[in-house]
Amino acid sequence: MQQNETSASVFKYVDWFTVVLYIILVGLGMVSIYAASYDFDHANMLSFAEFSGKQFRWIGLSLAMGLVILLIDVRVYENYAYVIYAGLLLLLLVTIFIAPDIKGSHSWLKIGPMSLQPAEFGKFATALCLAKLFSSYNFTLNASRKNYARALLIIFLPVLLILGQDETGSALVYMSLFFVLYREGMSGLVLLAALCAVVFFVVEVKFTGSLLLGIPVGQAAVFIMIMVLVVAMLAIYCRDIDAARNVFLWFVGSGVLASLLTLVNLEIPGLIFFLAVIAVALVYCVLLMFKSKGRHLPITISAALVSIAFMLSVNYTFTSVLKGHQQMRIKVALGIEDDLQGAGYNVNQSKIAIGSGGMWGKGFLNGTQTKLKYVPEQHTDFIYCTIGEEEGFVGASAVLLLFVVLILRVLALAERQPTVFGRVYAYCVASYFIFHIAINIGMVIGLCPVIGIPLPFFSYGGSSLWGFTFLVFILLRIDASRRERSF
Repeated sequence: MQQNETSASVFKYVDWFTVVLYIILVGLGMVSIYAASYDFDHANMLSFAEFSGKQFRWIGLSLAMGLVILLIDVRVYENYAYVIYAGLLLLLLVTIFIAPDIKGSHSWLKIGPMSLQPAEFGKFATALCLAKLFSSYNFTLNASRKNYARALLIIFLPVLLILGQDETGSALVYMSLFFVLYREGMSGLVLLAALCAVVFFVVEVKFTGSLLLGIPVGQAAVFIMIMVLVVAMLAIYCRDIDAARNVFLWFVGSGVLASLLTLVNLEIPGLIFFLAVIAVALVYCVLLMFKSKGRHLPITISAALVSIAFMLSVNYTFTSVLKGHQQMRIKVALGIEDDLQGAGYNVNQSKIAIGSGGMWGKGFLNGTQTKLKYVPEQHTDFIYCTIGEEEGFVGASAVLLLFVVLILRVLALAERQPTVFGRVYAYCVASYFIFHIAINIGMVIGLCPVIGIPLPFFSYGGSSLWGFTFLVFILLRIDASRRERSF
């Protein structure tokens, strides 16, 4: 009797708006996969031997799983969060050793006729574990460094195991959880540092082959950005106008002097003067840090030192740490190389397909680029180009708008949660969606390197669909318990 009352209350208080959005997106994904895999020579409305038929079965199982998730007592997710997380970590570890080699990756487990990717299920497990940690008694992120270490450990353990499977794209998804840490009190300087690291890396790699007065243009540009950032932080964050003025004057004066000396004696490479400027600026910054009595100036100077060290290490990281195909994908994305027959082929064909769709598209099943299989992986990672070609700018924008509505709805659910556990979990879900959608669409239109990130609910595959289904329906179950507890 009690179980029936619980089930009835779940369906009474579940957020049906989110459920409808989920069904619409999954349905559109099914139609898109059917269009992407449609063959004029062997046209079938729905063949279970084709990608569309298989996806139909995945969807049916996903809906069944969603129903089961809603019927499970919400306390199971809270009480067993650590157990679920530990189980997924063990599965990720085992996958490294028993998974077959598929395109250089050991990330897929063969279970009978099915292939599953455990990394997709690690997302909801990590979200539950992080939510459980933040909901612990008297836990505050900023209370101690130990709390930061515990949160970072939860995030990075699955990342390391997935990297061990040679699945870089799936590992990067977990970095989106830093937005959750920011929501729970992490300093915005950390996000600023991450943004700066990306910008510095891109600028230096983009212009690494050009020289100005013997100085690599990329490094010079990054150094200028670092000094501008330091001056701004000294003036605004530290409110030390004198230090900001001194650093600015030293930077401008020594830069002009170095340029003049290089022009006078071109046999002396400008890089020597450039390094001298850096060295003297570092000495001055260190002296400032020792004289400071507050905490803002040491943070600023430390950021400058780390930024310069990062700048000097970018070239080594790019050429020695990244693999050849990863370097080429980044070069293609940055426009350094075209490689239209190699790493840039997918993106080039994808942009042609989307561009050919125009404003209104060519119509359902009328996309020539996709029907003639010019776009590789068009039913998985590049599914968005099918939408762009057949439904045009209007259809592609409508899909993007639906995703925006879903993300905003998840954020609304997060803010109305009465428990820390529910709020943190909801923000984890939103972070995953934002990262997947931004990176997938970005790589399809050539703004991001191709790193194998599926589009939620649209890309073919049971693992991705099930993973996002777990994320959404666990959130719905947690949200429904909010109303149950109030009565």
